Amino acid sequence: MSKDKYSIQYEELFRTYFTSLCYFAQKYIKDLDSCKEIVHKIFVNIWEKREEFDFEKSAKSYLFTAVYNRCINHIRDQKKFVSDGTLDAFEEFNSITVNSDHLEAAELETRIWKIINELPKGCRDIFVLNRFDGKKYAEIADELNISVKTVETQMTKALKILRDNLKDYLHLFIIFILKSLW
Repeated sequence: MSKDKYSIQYEELFRTYFTSLCYFAQKYIKDLDSCKEIVHKIFVNIWEKREEFDFEKSAKSYLFTAVYNRCINHIRDQKKFVSDGTLDAFEEFNSITVNSDHLEAAELETRIWKIINELPKGCRDIFVLNRFDGKKYAEIADELNISVKTVETQMTKALKILRDNLKDYLHLFIIFILKSLW
């Protein structure tokens, strides 16, 4: 059975953006499962309206804006269940606006995650364990049952690939990596 053009375009859109949209949503909502659910609902909505959706136009801006808006709605809805008054997140997020800098950062993050996801599996696993889980080289080596030298080599390889593919965004990339360590 061959796929229609909408299915092919939809699958490409999903593969390209799903992971980075989930990480983008985590800037606002810390629960990854909730983030995945939000992004999934956006893609379901696109699928349901696939014949009307313009896949040729830049869907990226639409997707990131939709995720942002759904995150704000999620925070608002969750606030209804918080009675102790210590969480005032909705007011905090109301002050955030989606502007060109915000979308540029989202685009950079999308590119970074696309590159990370294209790293060879072992290299990617080591990079994620170090940069996002905060594990030291020795801990990674123990966990994966490999040598510390292998971890060093794979990290060097991952950073070189990222550096080569993100030359134009190097200053923003450094901020992204530092942010992930906080």
